[in-house]
Amino acid sequence: MTDNRFEERISESCGDGLQGIDLLTLQVNLGLICNQQCRHCHLGCSPQRTEQMDWPVMEAILATLQDAHVDVVDLTGGAPELNRYFRRFVEALRAAGQQIQIRTNLTVLLEGGMETMGRFLADHHVDLVASMPCYLEENVDAQRGGGTYRRSIESLRHLNELGYGRSGGGRLDLVYNPVGPVLPPEPTELERDYKEQLGRNFGVHFSHLLTMTNMPIGRFAAELRRTDQDRQYMQLLRVRYNPDVLGGLMCRHQISIGWDGTLYDCDFNLALGMPVDHGAPDHLSRFDAAALEHRRIFTGEHCFGCTAGQGSSCGGALA
Repeated sequence: MTDNRFEERISESCGDGLQGIDLLTLQVNLGLICNQQCRHCHLGCSPQRTEQMDWPVMEAILATLQDAHVDVVDLTGGAPELNRYFRRFVEALRAAGQQIQIRTNLTVLLEGGMETMGRFLADHHVDLVASMPCYLEENVDAQRGGGTYRRSIESLRHLNELGYGRSGGGRLDLVYNPVGPVLPPEPTELERDYKEQLGRNFGVHFSHLLTMTNMPIGRFAAELRRTDQDRQYMQLLRVRYNPDVLGGLMCRHQISIGWDGTLYDCDFNLALGMPVDHGAPDHLSRFDAAALEHRRIFTGEHCFGCTAGQGSSCGGALA
């Protein structure tokens, strides 16, 4: 990206490029295979994709974690549960004492062969971050496909039966992202609405609601171009730039690992083919926690998505 106005704003705010702060999370993308094909997906995941992490890369990650101590391993995709080595990898991570969370689209837990996945996750104390872009059926189905809402509710009920989202049970966070080219609302009130609607209508319980901004890349960017809203959305993100959220940006506290072992500052950079740069190690085979912890972040115009308004990260709003 040659025209990087984000880097200019960072220079104004920090006096230098964006630097890493620490290494608390190892985000691992297990591949692009997914049972859904969502309109907003930054990675273009679908049932037709074939990219998938193989066991040797997972073994290298396990070896790396013996020296690089992180708080949590965050498994994502695609639908990470569809990776052929998913259960084996989770078992190995837990045997090593590693805290794990996975990003699930919920409906994958109802696919053939997944009947015992919920119980497996509960038995291995895996935290769940589940996509639920709205509490209204029409909005979810418009973004994720017809029938997705009802199947998501069915999956949530099953997870509640396993203790997820309940006091003393596993953590079950839901993720909201806007249907259109707008910023997410204030999360506290929206979480209250979610809990009221899902609890009253379906008896569904969850831990917390995370709000995320739609990044101007992938399928969402393509939709913006089709509807001639791409410039307007980018202008919104630039105008709402908030320097107060820079300290919490996820890229400053994590490393993302692609299915082939390539290292990225975040999963969005993975989608854009922008590996770690500026002289830092860019592959798992050269992983050096000390060198990566305070690396300079490889930024682009899309990074305005994480700094707009209340900020956005894989852990929700930042402000």
